[in-house]
Amino acid sequence: MTKLIIQIPCYNEENSLSIALSALPRQLPGIDTLEWLIINDGSHDRTVEVAKACGVDHIVHLPRNQGLAKAFMAGLEASLAAGADIIVNTDADNQYCADDIPKLIEPILREQADIVIGARPIWKTKHFSLIKKLLQKLGSLVVRIASNTDIPDAPSGFRAFSREAALQMNVFNNYTYTLETIIQAGQKGMTVISVPIRTNGVLRPSRLVKSNTAYVVRSLFTILRIFMLYKPLRFFLALGSVPFTMGVILGIRWLIFFFLGTERTRIPSLILTAILILIGFQLWMFGLVADLMAANRRLLEDTQLRMRRLSADAASKSGGVRE
Repeated sequence: MTKLIIQIPCYNEENSLSIALSALPRQLPGIDTLEWLIINDGSHDRTVEVAKACGVDHIVHLPRNQGLAKAFMAGLEASLAAGADIIVNTDADNQYCADDIPKLIEPILREQADIVIGARPIWKTKHFSLIKKLLQKLGSLVVRIASNTDIPDAPSGFRAFSREAALQMNVFNNYTYTLETIIQAGQKGMTVISVPIRTNGVLRPSRLVKSNTAYVVRSLFTILRIFMLYKPLRFFLALGSVPFTMGVILGIRWLIFFFLGTERTRIPSLILTAILILIGFQLWMFGLVADLMAANRRLLEDTQLRMRRLSADAASKSGGVRE
């Protein structure tokens, strides 16, 4: 018996939610049970009433608006508790074409992937500006390098998770889950693939991307943070190599002048050499300490995974989440 739950994070979505829900399927080939779940992220409009009227099976309430990342994780946990074998995440603004959900879940049903991400036709999307299109491509390129995956549209929120993949997800960022989950999955050795999808017309402006500059800055910080979490030794070795190399070059320069017998002592250069080499060495030490901490974190994640499995299995046996 395969159970699919389609989850939708919602914050004041009374105007678009009914349109998004009306497009969702109620049955699919290869799926025995299909249910809908919304995460009410502190909405103060009629989002919940609209969801009930449209026949949503599960409603998760967050007491106040906590952001997309928190809502996404609350949805995963609730879907697991409700016994989901596959979880599809989509948006309440009906951005993604619900008819492509079968394409999204097929690789998971065939056990060919742990996570499947829908790749939007970025260059054909008319309401995306040229700058946004370029930034989307650049961000996806950086994510591919950091995660060792081949995902052309990393910011896409239209994605499917196997139960095992959902159990292993941890989102530390409060802004968005899209980039972090890909990097995390890649670093954990999960199989992450992409399938082409279609998009619908715009119902409302994006609430996540306030400005291109803010989005780029936040995305870069997210990528750096996750890379530091999962590859701390490599990160600090690369970071420390910059001042260390500069110090060595300055030191060689000082030695050349010293053996040439110039009258100037060049003491400031010697002091700067020592400082740069010391900074580089300290950053390398930080990397070693962080690598030891990362090993401890992996042990804690293994323990968390076992506890999540037990909790999710117990909750699904008792009936899971309704409201």
